[in-house]
Amino acid sequence: MANNNNIDWKFEISPKRSLFEFNFKEIWNYRDLLILFVKRDIVTIYKQTILGPLWYLIQPLFTSVIFTIIFNGVANIETDGIPPFLYNLAGITAWNYFKDCLLATSDTFKGNQHIFGKVYFPRVILPLSIVLSNLIKFAIQLLVFITFYIYYCFFKGVDISPNNLVFLFPVLVIIMGFLSLGLGMMISSMVTKYRDLVFLLQFGVQLLMYLSLVAYPLSLIQEKLPQLSWLIEYNPMAQIIEASRYLLLNTGSISLGWMLYTVTFTFVVFILGLLIFNRTEKRFIDTI
Repeated sequence: MANNNNIDWKFEISPKRSLFEFNFKEIWNYRDLLILFVKRDIVTIYKQTILGPLWYLIQPLFTSVIFTIIFNGVANIETDGIPPFLYNLAGITAWNYFKDCLLATSDTFKGNQHIFGKVYFPRVILPLSIVLSNLIKFAIQLLVFITFYIYYCFFKGVDISPNNLVFLFPVLVIIMGFLSLGLGMMISSMVTKYRDLVFLLQFGVQLLMYLSLVAYPLSLIQEKLPQLSWLIEYNPMAQIIEASRYLLLNTGSISLGWMLYTVTFTFVVFILGLLIFNRTEKRFIDTI
């Protein structure tokens, strides 16, 4: 029998040696597949719909209108001189990116089991492609926000301007991406055994939105409910949205200490999510 020990194989597929492995080189080698998944996510999400990509614009606009009527018109929540619609649109635009990434990545294993069972590729490419494809959607919605920003500034004469630190806004987007990726990988790994988590997540995300300062400023909670303000302050998404408004609309506040907490929390969540994801991907096909 011929000795195969000295054969120079072009590819060698072996189990992961480290649960924390995030092989950038391997992901780069599969970049064409990553781009293909990104295109798939963008094209198929509104395929065979009448309005198609216009839903990217309709959803945040309608939500902003409803929030403006309920929270600012009925509840009379002040927005520090910022037009309420623009104030709400800023929060909703940031929140939608996090929400869409979290909900989609949490379905990674269950939604792609037919692919995982047929061919090998770095499994982390799929949740990563979701974060990247939603980044394009976020850019479109941010463009809508900028359009209304210009409208209020130049046509309505509203005295608004971005903060001098607005160039740091992409950093907030990156933090949101890693936070949603880490949480999504955790949940997708648990969904392989506990399908009820899908329904719990959809309900939990709705509650989390109201704890994330999407429709009101942090100062309002600190004034009206000081004993419960810690629930908001320890929510990293609340800090991100408050910082987003501070950079884009120059309203609200930003705390270096709380931002360091948010970055640390995001890093820990991402590492834990990667650990659980790498552990689950080895045997999920037997439990899905």
